[in-house]
Amino acid sequence: MSQNFTKPPPTCQFYTIAFPAKHVMLVTINREKAMNSIPTSGHPEGQALWAWYDSEPDLRCAIITGKGPKAFCAGADLIEQGKLRATGGPKLAMPTGGFMGMSRRTGKKPIIAAVNGFALGGGFEIALNCDMVVASPTATFGLPEASRGLYAAAGGMARVVRNFGMQLGSEIALAGRVLGAAEASQRNFCGVAESPESLIDETLALAAQVGSLSPDAVIVTRAGLREAWETGSVERAAQLTDERFARGLFEGENIAIGLEAFAKKGKPSWVPSKL
Repeated sequence: MSQNFTKPPPTCQFYTIAFPAKHVMLVTINREKAMNSIPTSGHPEGQALWAWYDSEPDLRCAIITGKGPKAFCAGADLIEQGKLRATGGPKLAMPTGGFMGMSRRTGKKPIIAAVNGFALGGGFEIALNCDMVVASPTATFGLPEASRGLYAAAGGMARVVRNFGMQLGSEIALAGRVLGAAEASQRNFCGVAESPESLIDETLALAAQVGSLSPDAVIVTRAGLREAWETGSVERAAQLTDERFARGLFEGENIAIGLEAFAKKGKPSWVPSKL
């Protein structure tokens, strides 16, 4: 699928990038033999990729998945971490966006996790901060850091409590409880694909639906949803969203395009967002 970019995507060693549908980017963690664990240098690489995605007007929705049928992402490359520790190498340093530049990302545009297998440690932290999650029936979610003498340091502890509540979050982070896709779905965390083979196609359909909407409306709606998630006060979250985006949206081109298309019972031809 051809796209119109203002500049090429950054070069990636650990991720493959594709554009399988209009306005949609598909990012695949490409370390299948290492269970798609992410080494130290993969985190700033991911952050640069998400910054490029946010800056490109022709892209409206992204998907992240893992290579192969077994693992979405098994977290940090602990073999690498052990070697670095033994040799006095550099400690794991996260960019501001966290694990893969994603687990603490605020960003501007939505990202959907297509969880194709194990989402453990940092892999679960990525999914916890995605805007939507679609899971293979074989997917599992867990934070095993405490059993390795670590903790979920990339934003996972706060988000697992926000998403699952204090008690279940504690079971996950403290007792090593692992959730299967069905239970995670029952907890309103994810949708479940019909089969492992249909996961990407089903996630692409969801992303394409987002990509068909006004890019202004997507940016502002996402910001409002995340503000409510991040902010203690529901009303203050609404106020912050209005203060940041309302004028730009209501004075922008896309609202006029949408209203005209509705009046004429036609399909809107959105223009890139200037928000």
